[in-house]
Amino acid sequence: MPVIIFSQFAGASLWFASNAVLGDLQSQWGLGDASLSYMTSSVQFGFIVGTLLFAFFTIADRYSPRMVYFACSLLGALANLGLYLLADGLPSLLIFRFITGFFTAGIYPVGMKIAAGWYKRGLGRALGWLVGALVVGTAFPHLIKGLNRSLPWETVILSISVISAAGGCLMMLLVPDGPYLVKGTKFNRKALAIIFRSKDLRSASFGYFGHMWELYTVWAFIPLLLGKYAEMTRQPLNVSWWSFSAIAAGCLGCIAGGFVSQKVGSSAVAFYQLVSSAVCCLLVPLMFHAPPAVFLSFLVFWGIVVVGDSPQFSALTAKTAPPDLVGSALTIVTSIGFFITIISIQFTNFLVGWLDIQTVFLFMVPGPIVGLIYLWPLFRAPQNRRL
Repeated sequence: MPVIIFSQFAGASLWFASNAVLGDLQSQWGLGDASLSYMTSSVQFGFIVGTLLFAFFTIADRYSPRMVYFACSLLGALANLGLYLLADGLPSLLIFRFITGFFTAGIYPVGMKIAAGWYKRGLGRALGWLVGALVVGTAFPHLIKGLNRSLPWETVILSISVISAAGGCLMMLLVPDGPYLVKGTKFNRKALAIIFRSKDLRSASFGYFGHMWELYTVWAFIPLLLGKYAEMTRQPLNVSWWSFSAIAAGCLGCIAGGFVSQKVGSSAVAFYQLVSSAVCCLLVPLMFHAPPAVFLSFLVFWGIVVVGDSPQFSALTAKTAPPDLVGSALTIVTSIGFFITIISIQFTNFLVGWLDIQTVFLFMVPGPIVGLIYLWPLFRAPQNRRL
């Protein structure tokens, strides 16, 4: 598990690598404010295309997932390195971000598949650690930039590529296929239909979709939120550092939620964290009138609960999917969830042009509410409380 955790952290660092240096790219390449949403959506779209192809050909079920993870970590690192070696403007930036997102389809969901191969009981706790690593990895580029704001953007990109490649190598060399891994699954054209026949799987999936409406939009726009607060209050905030802190704090929600899930079940943990996150969306306008200590503490708390339910939704998906199609189920559900993030990010970018940033997050509330409605049967049913 320690190797899987580090490898997931390393691979996830590719996700927001360009977000952390966007200010430098905007200055050097003359990019506009809308480049944030385009760039983030490009990664998400690449991930969607990758996960759909992986799911359609049941790649994570037909081949050793650790070999898939290794290959995608190296190729993703090369695509990220393309920003430094070949990119020179917005079109090339979007292309390389798309390619990077495509190969993360072999990192995030496949990492969960690897963990599921080692843990039959306590999967929610195991995935808590795994998604916690993903969260810290996602925030990591902001940390590199925040520790030294004068650091050249090329150094940040190069560092992230090296870390991703190292994680893939460790996964291949030190993590054999787990004893609960279902091997040799043949290509099945009906995989999409088969995995959604389960009522419980549909309930877990649509709960996850509501959660995803909010998650990546919050992560993408946290630097903008911090920058606007600093401007309004005239506080000299280190935006990169606090962006890292708010996003990385989600690791605590994932890990703590994993332990609590052993007592109350994954459905209960997901339900209560989703409620908390919805309340945070409602409180954003009020927090802009709070002192810096309160505002920053609020962002850290939001970071904890906005993603703390992710591993529990993944555990619910893995437990309610057909055993021989767990990898495909995780991939398909994740793919649909990330398609939702593109709509949410672009919608939020549109609203930012018309509304104050502090009121925009009120439009995130419907996502968690819809997720709670669909998750309710799993949360309420006695036979599902330990799911």
